[in-house]
Amino acid sequence: MRLVIARCSVDYAGRLTAHLPSAPRLILIKADGSVSIHADDRAYKPLNWMSPPCTLKEGTGDQEGVWTVVNKAGEKLIITMEEILHDSTHELGVDPGLIKDGVEAHLQELLADRIETLGEGYTLIRREYMTAIGPVDILCRDAEGQTVAVEIKRRGEIDGVEQLTRYLELLNRDPHLAPVRGIFAAQEIKPQARVLATDRGISCQILDYDALRGIEDDKLRLF
Repeated sequence: MRLVIARCSVDYAGRLTAHLPSAPRLILIKADGSVSIHADDRAYKPLNWMSPPCTLKEGTGDQEGVWTVVNKAGEKLIITMEEILHDSTHELGVDPGLIKDGVEAHLQELLADRIETLGEGYTLIRREYMTAIGPVDILCRDAEGQTVAVEIKRRGEIDGVEQLTRYLELLNRDPHLAPVRGIFAAQEIKPQARVLATDRGISCQILDYDALRGIEDDKLRLF
């Protein structure tokens, strides 16, 4: 990972245009090719970013100090440097991934054993399918044979949708798996997360922990 702290302005040109005026900012350039621009607030969320695959070109000559990031759709992130305050590179290696709590880990195990919960005709490929950016909880195929990546959470929030989005971008580059669609599965899914998932073509699935464990509802039933 390369960390650059610089006084810069940023312009985005693509489906829309956006401009960040000159200010001190942190620029993160990750090994996966992504570039993100951060301020000293907004928690983890960047001001602007370019998801991989993309290329970064640092200008020379008349264009010295102008960095241009271009993605496969031709969208551009143009960073105009005024002063670089810090520039360092660090080798982080492959991340072992998030260690899930007991409930999430058990949900994953139960759903893998009862993969038909997702729909009739689903078959399991494997649990913890490893990728370069971490393991996909469950990789399976639907009744039509399409590959499906499943991200499992106890509580489904926006960061879980973002995580699944990154997995799908990577998996869809593999010709042996593509096309790959996603399912965001959780005991509870926040409305904002559901909206984001729907916008990105990701299905949402509510998981009943007790039903997966085979525990009957103790409420009285007529039938």
